[in-house]
Amino acid sequence: MSGQANRTAVATLRQPEELIAHGLAPASALADLTRVAARYAVAVTPDVTDLIDRNDPNDPIARQYIPSAEELIAQPGERADPIGDHAHSPVDGIVHRYPDRVLLKLVHVCAVYCRFCFRREMVGPGKDTALSKPAITAALDYIRSHPEIWEVILTGGDPLMLSPRRLAEIMADLAAIDHVKIVRIHTRVPVADPSRISADMVDALKVPDATTWLAVHANHPRELTPAARAACARIADTGIPMVSQSVLLRGVNDDAATLEALMRGFVECRIKPYYLHHGDLAPGTAHLRTTLDEGQALMRALRGRVSGLCQPDYVLDIPGGHGKAPVGPDYLSRANLSREREQQQESRYRIVDYCGEVHLYPPLP
Repeated sequence: MSGQANRTAVATLRQPEELIAHGLAPASALADLTRVAARYAVAVTPDVTDLIDRNDPNDPIARQYIPSAEELIAQPGERADPIGDHAHSPVDGIVHRYPDRVLLKLVHVCAVYCRFCFRREMVGPGKDTALSKPAITAALDYIRSHPEIWEVILTGGDPLMLSPRRLAEIMADLAAIDHVKIVRIHTRVPVADPSRISADMVDALKVPDATTWLAVHANHPRELTPAARAACARIADTGIPMVSQSVLLRGVNDDAATLEALMRGFVECRIKPYYLHHGDLAPGTAHLRTTLDEGQALMRALRGRVSGLCQPDYVLDIPGGHGKAPVGPDYLSRANLSREREQQQESRYRIVDYCGEVHLYPPLP
């Protein structure tokens, strides 16, 4: 490739022509990229651009961020709102699916746009960029009027796209509600744009009357660059606990060695692995989804490779708004003993260890 194609991006790339100019897509793909970009948002930050291997047509970083014509192919069962946010939204910006917690979707913009995003129909061209001031007031009033809400999860979009000043105001508003004890923030920013994690941004995350948790989204160990690790350290050093979110993606992290390196990388950054999401039924994402059987096999492999600190929960958001369900492998089943032996002794179970060996519990005498 020419030096033009390999030049380092100094700004976020948003147009198909920019992706081609930086060697992230071939010129022959311009028409398809233009069609995708007209429907779904595109943004690739300089940090992410620098991570992409232009010489690898199957680069796992590019696969997450660079548009593909495959996104224009909808499969049966895919839906604009795959996890059913709308069915549980009593006021604009709020999703109240579980009794003790709500989502508060403050913004509809991100530093980068993932090609597998389950809210891809809600962000991007022609969409609102943020909640209006009246909508934020109504959302906060809803939270105040529901004393069962213990946790507020800031999501979107990416809440760390707010300015530190605006984020601090929202955090103070939430912390002032007596029954809100936890504010959790879901973000890609420490990985996608680590320079945004400034001292002012970190200060905005902390409030005296509520506990802040940060959920960091990354899907491949190469995303945990020195800059990303330093950004996470700035957060952890203030005492803010962090957990991880990842999506199981075909061609990105659907092998045990990559998942092992990713989960260990999180723990090295003081981030506890939390969720490994099965890919949602968002339109045009079939090429990135694995099967549940493949996911369970990977979780079995991970169990034997890394410590408990590195184990995420493999979960599926049930389409239609029915919430998350753990879908990891089942290591326990009823033992098939003779009827006489069952009558003489307590029930026994078969348990499979990480090597695949089967054991009875309690053991036979």
